[in-house]
Amino acid sequence: MPKLKDGDAQVCSASIQAALDAQDVIGSWNWDIAADRVHADALVALLFNVNPDSAEAGAPLAAFVAAIHPEDRERVTTLIGASALEGRSYVAEYRVCSADGVTRWILARGRYQIDAAGRPFRGRGIVIDITPSRMSEDAYVRTGRDGALHPLERAADHCVAAHRALADEDDAHLKLLSEMLLFEVGRKLAKRESGRRRKSMN
Repeated sequence: MPKLKDGDAQVCSASIQAALDAQDVIGSWNWDIAADRVHADALVALLFNVNPDSAEAGAPLAAFVAAIHPEDRERVTTLIGASALEGRSYVAEYRVCSADGVTRWILARGRYQIDAAGRPFRGRGIVIDITPSRMSEDAYVRTGRDGALHPLERAADHCVAAHRALADEDDAHLKLLSEMLLFEVGRKLAKRESGRRRKSMN
């Protein structure tokens, strides 16, 4: 996994894409709220333009918030703040400026815990890069690639579309089911990709 240096002014887009492709499709993070330290894996670091070493050691939340697209930032930070204060989970779809300067779409899910005094003390969650399906929902139909994709990859595209379609529906149960299915398909894809990489190294 290539490491980014803090002083790097520019990062080659192809190098970042290769790094992202080399990772599992799901990245994870863990926020120690009292210390204001977010510990995240390399995929999350690259997506949020944070040095992977710093993310592994723990970086302030502001370092990650800075990468959120300006048009999405207030909405997302308000959602995160409210979820943390209430000790509940959230799901959000928004744009980030990744380490190569490319704007990517992500789907993030987080969950917060509160202590006995009702204060938030920890948050944790996962992030999925959904840029391909968000930017070209019907690309597979237009190019004829759909039949060549693995069933899990096709399912992931449909799950993302279903999740977005239900966003404005006032049905918490349906939203929860769509979230659960999306993240389970994402986990299966990550496991499949890890197995594929291990096999290619043998």
